[in-house]
Amino acid sequence: MSAPPGISGQYVNINSGGDEVAWLPVAKAKHFTNAFVVDEKGQRILLGYKKRGIGQDLWNGFGGKVEEGETVTQAAARELKEECSIEGKPVPCGFLLFTTAQNTSFSFFIHIFRVEEWTGEPVETDEMRPKWFSTNPDQTTSESDAPSIPYDGMWADDIYWLPKLLAKIPFQGRADFSVEENGPSGGAMVKWWFGEQV
Repeated sequence: MSAPPGISGQYVNINSGGDEVAWLPVAKAKHFTNAFVVDEKGQRILLGYKKRGIGQDLWNGFGGKVEEGETVTQAAARELKEECSIEGKPVPCGFLLFTTAQNTSFSFFIHIFRVEEWTGEPVETDEMRPKWFSTNPDQTTSESDAPSIPYDGMWADDIYWLPKLLAKIPFQGRADFSVEENGPSGGAMVKWWFGEQV
């Protein structure tokens, strides 16, 4: 499957599905951020359990809406501090485009960041409960006693691109959601395409 509308650049497909349905129209862009703190030495990644709002009851990175007057990088740093009390230096590593059948007034343009330099310790907030997870598939050699990444408790698309974030491989992806189950504003992923940079 070739890259879908809204995805640009030189990316090779790594996973796609939903060929039997057409892509939803890409609406006005609403920009969001999602930052993941990665401790390479400790072989772990910090995720947050979402306590309210979109993605409630799922593990995710830390992020939210880009406010007027700030860059996406500034927004990523602000949201990280607000949601888990960590001050970090977000580095862009990917982009996701989500559209929903339920909401046709805008599309979710999600800028994904990796954070390797930070200060402070993660603290639970009203919105997120942070927890470290192991990035080493071979738990017996990991320096961390953290559990494995809980893909079964995350957004359905995360399993396709989060390994690229961990490997520092730039990626882009798109997913269209229906109005059932879990997804942006409550939908299930019905058509998707994810690619890594050539």
